[in-house]
Amino acid sequence: MAVSLRDQPGPTRVRDPGSPLVGGGEGSDTGRGRRIDVGGFCLNSLRLLADRPDLPPLVFIHGASTSLLDPLYAFRSTLEGRAHLLFVDRPGHGLSDHGPDANILPDAQGHAIARLMALRGIDRAILVGHSYGGAVAAAMALDHPERVIGTLFLAPALYPWPGGIAWYYRTARARILGALFCRLVVPWAGRLAMRAAAQGVFSPDPMPSDYLKATRAVEAVAPAAFRHNAREISALLAWTERTHHRYRTIGTPSVIITGTRDDVVSPELHSQRLARELPQAELIAVNGLGHKPDVHATELAVAAIEKLARAPSSNADEALVGE
Repeated sequence: MAVSLRDQPGPTRVRDPGSPLVGGGEGSDTGRGRRIDVGGFCLNSLRLLADRPDLPPLVFIHGASTSLLDPLYAFRSTLEGRAHLLFVDRPGHGLSDHGPDANILPDAQGHAIARLMALRGIDRAILVGHSYGGAVAAAMALDHPERVIGTLFLAPALYPWPGGIAWYYRTARARILGALFCRLVVPWAGRLAMRAAAQGVFSPDPMPSDYLKATRAVEAVAPAAFRHNAREISALLAWTERTHHRYRTIGTPSVIITGTRDDVVSPELHSQRLARELPQAELIAVNGLGHKPDVHATELAVAAIEKLARAPSSNADEALVGE
């Protein structure tokens, strides 16, 4: 059932935590962040602290073939200073290690991010998950509700879909042929196709002219990164088949933002179904929008975060960093 959060009372002020971090380091990170061991492998994350936050902590989980630079591009200028922000490179992406084989699954990635939150001084947070990151956010809401204030799903991929996966993902995941394909074909072919592929993700909206450079999109066609991403996408289908029936048990509030013209992740198959099944959810379908509401509906996403912060069941005023 879809429950609107539109008519809730005004924003809850998150009390200034004073010395906000326990075991989380000195302050905001610089550059591309900091690698931290979360149990035998390292996750990279970029933490940006706020002096006087008016929102609870936010954890950003990126989608496929990207890194933390993708949500950083979309949200930093709008949210920096309003909350403690944690942008995470999922396992095998950006500067994070692949870790064990289980890390190709959203629930294992959710476990790792929950550990990372604790190590970075964040007790509870609003999760912001785009596309594949929506599956990781859902896994965290299921398995680590104590870490979750609420979840903002942006064009999430959460249910079984017809047609399987693209041929190049099937090839890349193969044991022997996949290694050769990723080493000999992907780097040059990927560079040639990168701009068109990225434009297809944004379509029908324009891709910002600086997006590929700012997000270092070329890193996604490095052999190891491409093969890991292919294994993730391949495993996601089976994971959704055995997990989607549990979504209705998620007890924290959610907002789902999708575009009506998203040709990458079907809004009907994923976002609309999720809104029907989550007990506390609001669905916002943006007419004419494609797969990147983080970039092309940023203000709407920020408004959704504000709604989650003041939702009655979120207890966001208790989500003090490091307390």
